[in-house]
Amino acid sequence: MSIAPRPISPTPLVIRAAETQDCHKIAVIYNEAIENGGITMDNVPRTTADIQALLSQLSQREALLVAQLSEHVIGWGIVKRYSDRAGYQVCCETSVYLTFSETGKGYGKVLQQTLLSHAESLGYYHIVAKILAANESSIRFHQRFGFTIVGIQYGIGYLNGIWHDVVILQYQLPKYLSDIS
Repeated sequence: MSIAPRPISPTPLVIRAAETQDCHKIAVIYNEAIENGGITMDNVPRTTADIQALLSQLSQREALLVAQLSEHVIGWGIVKRYSDRAGYQVCCETSVYLTFSETGKGYGKVLQQTLLSHAESLGYYHIVAKILAANESSIRFHQRFGFTIVGIQYGIGYLNGIWHDVVILQYQLPKYLSDIS
């Protein structure tokens, strides 16, 4: 897969396809989200091998991207099929994670823009994000990109003695909306 690096000024941020050597840092960033809570329904830390397995199992219509600042991976995002059923071939799910020390600096915005663009290049026009309802900053972040809330799954998760609701957001690429009207 070829992703053109996207530097932003004045910081040399590059968004590129994840490689095997990135798997350890991807795991560290994800584990930071697990440890802080309220971001993912996972409670088992991921290993480098877990991320390597994920990377090796991606289909041609899926992608794992990293945000690299200088020589350091500071974030990652994934485009994955929503379902392997034929009727869902136009729909994918995305997730974005940044190391906490780099949030609020615009890096997530660049990663999300690249992720959405890449999803479109893979032939998707309907993009889904599932976010814990308590993670209001992530919900607002997605809404700034045009995602809309289409539902809430109440009490769908139970983790660490707490029931969790999940907000379902969707984004439909505007150029394809006329095809389904």
